[in-house]
Amino acid sequence: MVSQTLTAANKYDNPDTLFVARDGTGEFRNIDDAIEVCRAFMDYHKVIFVKKGIYKEKLIIPSWLTNIEICGEDAEQTVITWDDHANIRTQERPKGMGTFRTYTLKIEGSDITLKNITIENNSARLGQAVALHTEGDRLVFVNCRFLGHQDTVYTGVGGSRQLFRNCYIEGTTDFIFGPGTAWFEDCEIRSKANSYITAASTPKDQPYGYVFNRCRLTADEGIDKVYLGRPWRDYGYTLFMNCDLGSHIRPEGWHHWQKNREQTARYLECGNTGTGADTTGRVGWSRQLDKKEAKKITMEEVLGHIK
Repeated sequence: MVSQTLTAANKYDNPDTLFVARDGTGEFRNIDDAIEVCRAFMDYHKVIFVKKGIYKEKLIIPSWLTNIEICGEDAEQTVITWDDHANIRTQERPKGMGTFRTYTLKIEGSDITLKNITIENNSARLGQAVALHTEGDRLVFVNCRFLGHQDTVYTGVGGSRQLFRNCYIEGTTDFIFGPGTAWFEDCEIRSKANSYITAASTPKDQPYGYVFNRCRLTADEGIDKVYLGRPWRDYGYTLFMNCDLGSHIRPEGWHHWQKNREQTARYLECGNTGTGADTTGRVGWSRQLDKKEAKKITMEEVLGHIK
């Protein structure tokens, strides 16, 4: 005979909001505990509201979770933080843990939204250290902050789509990288070192990689030699359009990483302003879109119906 306990419905199997508060005033003290009680493959929208606080958690939103929104009380004061980096050595991994295990937050599920929250990797600058690692499709980030050094944001799966709207992303080297398709709208992209902003590895058959629209490219004091990107793999795609490019952007704009990649890299610009937008010194293998070409590249064209 099956016990009533086993057959009882999950009391959290409903669209009600879950509340997380580090100070103990919410239903949960940890975000992971709230994620754990969510039902697999939900067909309704479930909000996890996270009150102000520092949440030292290494989180995974697994592939069987969908339609979850994690909403912080305040973007600057609601912080998820961890401090792994690629060169941490353990008995199990004597050569280091590697880039792809260093995430603070890994999102495997699809149809996930984050709002008003900070995701931080605050490790020492001792190697690659991912703050956000995405694998799911149709992911949306609104008014979020992504803090780190090298490899801050990793869009980890080709064909997956992400929208970053009104976000702040900072880093040193290749701090937005990977094969995913992502649209960045009204974001601030801040360089903390003389290095490279993007490292796209867009698959050959994928029409779009990274599109930055109406973004502001800024830099810490003293930073004055930054490339817009370099292709991590052949056919890397990155477009900056209608962006304000600061004086820290190098005149040549782009780097080939390996010389053969300049033959396939899809590096594009259109309608940018600011000191760094002067194209007279750009590398010959990047391209300026004309207005007719740029008009066809819309958020809906690149991402579908993500909003």
